[in-house]
Amino acid sequence: METEKFISGYCRQLDASRMVEVVLEDGKITEVDCCYGSCVYQSECTVGKQISGLEEKP
Repeated sequence: METEKFISGYCRQLDASRMVEVVLEDGKITEVDCCYGSCVYQSECTVGKQISGLEEKP
């Protein structure tokens, strides 16, 4: 089953707030409409932390 989540927060790379769409299929992330996974700021990113939280949930 495909689920969409929307996360709002500050993007350091863009230096602005933004809304990020995360698509999950059977509980696993299949799409993210930001640089999650390759962003140099990911460890400090509030949006990235929320996305990681979705990944950890079964």
